[in-house]
Amino acid sequence: MNNKTTNEETNVNAANEAAESNEGPKALTEEQLAELIKAVYHNGYTALKTQFETVKGQVLQHEVYGPVFIFQVNDEADDAYVCGFFLRELINAFQNRKDPAMWIASFYVELMNTKGGKPLPTPPANEEETKAVIDKMVIPHCLNTVRDEFAGEKVHAGLDWNEQLGPVFEAGFPAIQGDSNNVCAVPLHLLLTHYMLNRDPSELILQGLYRIREENGME
Repeated sequence: MNNKTTNEETNVNAANEAAESNEGPKALTEEQLAELIKAVYHNGYTALKTQFETVKGQVLQHEVYGPVFIFQVNDEADDAYVCGFFLRELINAFQNRKDPAMWIASFYVELMNTKGGKPLPTPPANEEETKAVIDKMVIPHCLNTVRDEFAGEKVHAGLDWNEQLGPVFEAGFPAIQGDSNNVCAVPLHLLLTHYMLNRDPSELILQGLYRIREENGME
């Protein structure tokens, strides 16, 4: 990530107007995108301030996923907890969720189960370290979470190669046959990015699996 700090407060209408556009941020000019980022940052900061006394933030530019919003909050013991969010998910939250402040705060409440604070993980320095994080942390966690979530059911979970996405973590339900979609696949680099933002990478897989279950009348 390339550090790009944004600390200005901007009118939240800019975010709302952009969120209402079906074309999304890609249709914006560079100036409009900059205003959108400032507005979304302000929304996130303001939402967290309703739940926590101490809030700090910055915006980082990810080489693949674009603007990433990093916020730090402190608990009553003044221990710091840090978490990151993507531009589109914050726009979606502020536009569509009933209580976006509670949604964004929930990630920090979960992090606070770890006493003493939780900064962002140290980024891997090279490909070898990146592979080690994926192999030793991300993949085992995703495997265990999927198996625990659907204990007692036959669930496929493991690594695969997708021609468009590259290496992916794939999970699905072999019991679903025919033309119905029974598998979801998430790129490993996206799972790693979530992990490096102190987000649970397995949530992406669980969301995909529950969507499959819903589409096939299993919920």
